[in-house]
Amino acid sequence: MPTATKSKPAKDQRLATPPSVPGHGDAIPATIPACSMFRRYLRSHGQKYTPERAAILDAVLQTEGLFEAEQLADELKSSGNRTSRATVYRTLTHLTDAGIVKQVFLGQRSAHYEVIAGRETNDYIVCVETGQVVAVPGELLKPLREKLASEHGFSALSHQFVIYGLGPEARASAGDDEQGDNQPES
Repeated sequence: MPTATKSKPAKDQRLATPPSVPGHGDAIPATIPACSMFRRYLRSHGQKYTPERAAILDAVLQTEGLFEAEQLADELKSSGNRTSRATVYRTLTHLTDAGIVKQVFLGQRSAHYEVIAGRETNDYIVCVETGQVVAVPGELLKPLREKLASEHGFSALSHQFVIYGLGPEARASAGDDEQGDNQPES
């Protein structure tokens, strides 16, 4: 399972404009602080920017890579924050709709999230046996995305690409099992 790692607090991360479609595979240029963007989104939807939502936003912006809602809730709780799991899940939905994070499905039961606000986003390669996840820069697929969309008369807004396969450890393990199965019985 991927784990989030801490980086410098990112309160000053900036965004251009709230995207109409959260960008999968596109970094959003930096010009509007994520906090301001989130406040505008909440206000436009009749919601308030509460201390709990502020704590969640701060924790989210401090993550690098993929994270899960449960993991975020546990980290908030361990740091003394009393925000409920339900509030974490609801706020992540708002952050996704606001274009600050994207939801990533890796074929597992729970969704993962990744900050897209002012950051390069990734696509992923997932080992179906071990759960190993390898991030691949989203920029690598952008030219192919544009070409395919154009060939079909589309204007590409975003993409999400996940490759499922067997990683080196799983293949090595499968090779050991196959060798064992092919051994003559004594």
